Amino acid sequence: MGNDGVVARTGYVVGTFDTKGAEVRHVADLARSAGADVVTVDVSTSEPDERGADVGAAEVAAHHPGGAGAVFTGDRGSAVGAMAVALERFLLTRPDVRGVLGLGGSGGTAIVTPAMRALPVGLVKIMVSTVASGDVAPYVGASDIAMLHSVTDVAGLNRISRQVLGNAAHMLAGALTHAVPAADDRPAVGVTMFGVTTACVTAVLERLGDGVDPLVFHATGTGGRSMEKLVDDGLIGSVLDLTTTEVADLLVGGVMAAGQDRLGAIARTGVPYVGSCGALDMVNFGARDTVPAAFADRLFYEHNAQVTLMRTTVEENAAAGRFLAAKLNACTGPVRFLLPVGGVSALDAPGQPFHDPDADEALFAALEQDTRPGVVVRVPHHVNDPEFADAVVAAWREVLT
Repeated sequence: MGNDGVVARTGYVVGTFDTKGAEVRHVADLARSAGADVVTVDVSTSEPDERGADVGAAEVAAHHPGGAGAVFTGDRGSAVGAMAVALERFLLTRPDVRGVLGLGGSGGTAIVTPAMRALPVGLVKIMVSTVASGDVAPYVGASDIAMLHSVTDVAGLNRISRQVLGNAAHMLAGALTHAVPAADDRPAVGVTMFGVTTACVTAVLERLGDGVDPLVFHATGTGGRSMEKLVDDGLIGSVLDLTTTEVADLLVGGVMAAGQDRLGAIARTGVPYVGSCGALDMVNFGARDTVPAAFADRLFYEHNAQVTLMRTTVEENAAAGRFLAAKLNACTGPVRFLLPVGGVSALDAPGQPFHDPDADEALFAALEQDTRPGVVVRVPHHVNDPEFADAVVAAWREVLT
């Protein structure tokens, strides 16, 4: 920290200097004028040339596993993908990077955002992009990237682009020159939750008390990926994965799948883990008229006008059990997986629309059969019963020891 109280941290302003050099330099100049330490980076995919960036495209491209020749292929499609790989590896070698601001159209956004996603959560990431007003999920993923729509194309400085780019520059400068208050120093616990498992999570958190910092993730696909991103980054010390519904969406074709790497971070890190079957009785879709015709004869529950839930079958639950068993068997750290015999969600209870003991039993039996001994434990209660919360906390304390 300097004498004036300003925190000195380095920001990287990234763009293709062969087409957007003036815009990148403009942003960098504004950020520097606001007190930020800034490095400009050229990620052009045309043949490298001296374009005035602090870090040239050739230097970035050299970080590709195949060398610069793998980037400067003359084919735009392969070059963009290769430069994205090179930029990610380049930034991960820079110990001073505390923020990244990217400028680009679809190509530039495809180059810069994968590198941003590889950086830790909490590090400043701002992407000014022509595609930021559409579906940005493929660009943002599980990270904390701020997508800023450029409004006009990033092609010249005009009355609109100057304002938008200026805002982005000052966002970066503000984040780099002002420290965020110190984080909670209690141990962080990642917890997954859905509306139909809220009672369970609430009861568990009450029992854990003030000794932990609970990070609750909505199990919407992105939620599971975000939690595991933080596990990979070393920012979560233990996990209560009570709502694994994203696995059902992955296997059946719902809209809230977390991807094939679900539980991958648990295996990679060995973090203490307690999981359960929360909301594996359902697959999530959008409005009722968006449900694929192939599922027309299935049992549905309209959660609201935008969310339609479909009950999983015996076969689907068995497949989910086998998937989770394989993931649990890959974990080298302490893990427990609790089976709520009385039902896996608020809709899966006597008198509720998704109550189906046969389907639940198929899930439980597959997990017990395929998982190594000592991991899976049957609990004779519903997932939202207080007794199940007691069992979760007891298992959590066990895996921590």
